[in-house]
Amino acid sequence: MSRTEDRRLAALAGRMREWGEDLRPLALEIDRDPEAVRHHLHLPALRYLSAMGIPAEYGHTPEPVDGHRFHGVTALERVVVMEELAAAEVGALVAAPGPWLAGVAVGLLADHKQKEWFYGRLLAEPLWTCFALTEPDRGSDAAALRTSLTAGPDGLLLNGEKRYVGNAARARLAVVFARSAPGPLGITAVLVDTAEPGYRAEPLDMIGLRGARISAITLDGVAVPEDRVLGRHLPATRRGVWAFVQTFNVLRPGVAAIAVGIARAALEYATAQRRTLTADERHRLDVLGRRIAATRSLVRQAAAAVDARGSDGHLASAAKLRAARLAEEATLTAAGLLGPGARLAHPLLDKLARDARATEFLEGTANMQRLNLFQGLLGGRVDRARPRPD
Repeated sequence: MSRTEDRRLAALAGRMREWGEDLRPLALEIDRDPEAVRHHLHLPALRYLSAMGIPAEYGHTPEPVDGHRFHGVTALERVVVMEELAAAEVGALVAAPGPWLAGVAVGLLADHKQKEWFYGRLLAEPLWTCFALTEPDRGSDAAALRTSLTAGPDGLLLNGEKRYVGNAARARLAVVFARSAPGPLGITAVLVDTAEPGYRAEPLDMIGLRGARISAITLDGVAVPEDRVLGRHLPATRRGVWAFVQTFNVLRPGVAAIAVGIARAALEYATAQRRTLTADERHRLDVLGRRIAATRSLVRQAAAAVDARGSDGHLASAAKLRAARLAEEATLTAAGLLGPGARLAHPLLDKLARDARATEFLEGTANMQRLNLFQGLLGGRVDRARPRPD
């Protein structure tokens, strides 16, 4: 990265750190009641997230930071935002309205009119969106996907079930993947207005990242207009499977950044609570701090790689794998420093530990990331000599 880019990202990080201070007091409130976020949508961080990822050409004009406008359309910008806000209060971050995964899929697949409709709705008012791929008992296995998109008397109909979908119970706009024909090329993504009859989403009971309102969706004859089918102007090979793989590649560095932010929060909490440390404890915290800095570097390299080419998601898998493990180790280290019963005596630390564990399951578990990374190694797309971040 150039020095100019470093300065731009440092300015963005500083502004997000400032805005994150407004989120810190909300941590336990949103953990108890995820819908409490609706009372705080006026906060600058949540206002920014509600439009993050909308390109300038569709009317998005974020507040300038040191003379720069950050639209959040690049993975590099998003990882800076997500780390800083996750370090402040990750529950509010994942509870925020905005384009999120659905917006990335729209950017990849939608035509101009579809983008105008989608982005226009989000700019008109804060709306939640969701990205519905995973199904009960089948995960994200494209070959096993059963949700169907079929012709009805007055258009297309969507039928099936989705599971573990972030913000689905709040979402007003959804990108849903369904099968319209046999085989991997028969998978289609559609834009759904969740006010349509037949869409039903219920929150699942979660231990960590409760703000994300992870949900189960039932689709019972949901009407989909023909002009809401995504990718009609693209070759079949660049629609269904290709689209969700690219979406995960682009968003995965952001998930890694969230985990880095949680690790930072745990380190900062332990340091604040234990002002007097033994030499061994200081060493352990110093090592943890260096690991956080190294993992941040890996996350930013991964973000730059997917910005350069969306298909290069192998480094993003390495970053997500490393960061999720680091987040969990950081919270456990903090609990160990604060002694027996630390998680009972420190509810905020207990929340951080639960949230850290949840990052393992966001955007693919560790084994999925290892498989993706291994495929990159076999294909010669990952540098075997790249230094380890720890």
